[in-house]
Formats: sequence, C-alpha cells, structure tokens
Amino acid sequence: MIGLGTLINAALILLGGFVGFRSSALAERYQFQIKGVLSLLTIWVAARMMWQGLNGTFGQVMGQLGTAFLALILGNLIGKLLRIQKGLDRLGQWAQDKLSKVGEDKQPWSEGFVTATLLFCVGPMAVLGAIEDGMKGDYRLLAVKGLMDGLATMGLVAVFGRGVMLAVLPVVAYQGLMTILGRWLGMELSEPLADAMRVSGGLIVLMIPVVILGVRKVPLADYLPSLLIAPLLIWWWQQG
Repeated sequence: MIGLGTLINAALILLGGFVGFRSSALAERYQFQIKGVLSLLTIWVAARMMWQGLNGTFGQVMGQLGTAFLALILGNLIGKLLRIQKGLDRLGQWAQDKLSKVGEDKQPWSEGFVTATLLFCVGPMAVLGAIEDGMKGDYRLLAVKGLMDGLATMGLVAVFGRGVMLAVLPVVAYQGLMTILGRWLGMELSEPLADAMRVSGGLIVLMIPVVILGVRKVPLADYLPSLLIAPLLIWWWQQG
C-alpha cells in the first residue's frame, strides 16, 4: 500500500506542474527565503526522527548517539567504496546537461519525463522519507521533499512541457516500494534496531539543509549504508 507521504509528494508535483503552466517561475529574490523555510522544516523533521529513536537514561542515549555516529562513519566508507554518490552525480549531471540545452533545440516530451524522474528519485530524501513513512507512518520528510519537487516542477514544465508531470508515476512506484520495505522492516526489526536506524536516518537528514543552502557539498548518498550498519551494530552488541 502506498504511504501517505508518497501521495502528498505526488500531489505537490502535480500542483507545481499546474502552477508552472499558469505563472512564471518564482522571482529570484524569493529563492533564499524558500530555501530557508525548507531548511528549517528539514531540521524539524530530523530532530523529530532522532527524538523518536532516542530513549532510556542519559547514558543509554549517549550510547545510541555513539552507535549512530559510528554507523555514519562506516556507512560513508562503504558508500565511497561503492561510489554511490558519484553514480548519482553522473545521473544528475545528465539531467543538468539536458537543461543546459534549452533554447538550442526543441526538447522531446520524453526528455522531460526522464529528467524529472531522475531529479525526484535519486536523492536520499526519497529513500529516507519513504522508509520512515513505512516504519512509523511519519510522512513529514516526504512532505518537505514534495515541496521541493513541486517548486522544481514549476520551472521544469516551462522547459520540457507536460512530460515532466508524468514523472509522478515512477516517483509513486519507487517510493511506494521503499514504503513497503519500511513497513516490513518495522514489523521484523526489534524496537532497538528500528530506533538505531531512525537515529542514523535523522543525522543524515540533519545534513540536508547544508546542501539546500549551498553551504557545502555533502555526499549524502554515501551515508545511506548507515541505515543498515546501525541496526547491525546494535544486533552484534546484543549477541555479545
């Protein structure tokens, strides 16, 4: 079953497309304010994820945070070895190359569909948000992603036309599968293992505003293996 977060994400993409047909892109002077609001919303979602995952005494909370940070370090190493971020960067560069050709020739309808699909699906928010939606029914991260996707759609429809809006179909399919995975994990993982995954995910989400505001380029996708490493560390310690 598709999660509420994915449905909200899809609705905001379609809304952005309809608005984009009827109005010009948002004025440049509003871009920083929009990024600021999105960053604050993302920080709030990250804090909520971590709050839900941290529990127990002060010492136990410190141990959970230590486990999450260790998982981030190990996950980042694995991500770099697998070249996850570099692979996604290549896909993103392909999309940017398509956008840079605007005005040189007429863009095919299918180009808008493929470009928008890549832009909306390759980021870590799609994975983290859908899994969180499946595990806890928390749709907030996907709602923030939906705002970002909707704003992007407003600009993309002026370049590629209606094909951009059809990207909602693979977004729903992809995030729907991730939500099902999250729902399965929520049923199969014990509470400590699920909490470890949630805290690690919250720390990854906490880095997203740095990218949104352009403060620093962070290879967020390389940290995704941390979502598996964190519960594995807890399980390993429990066995000891």
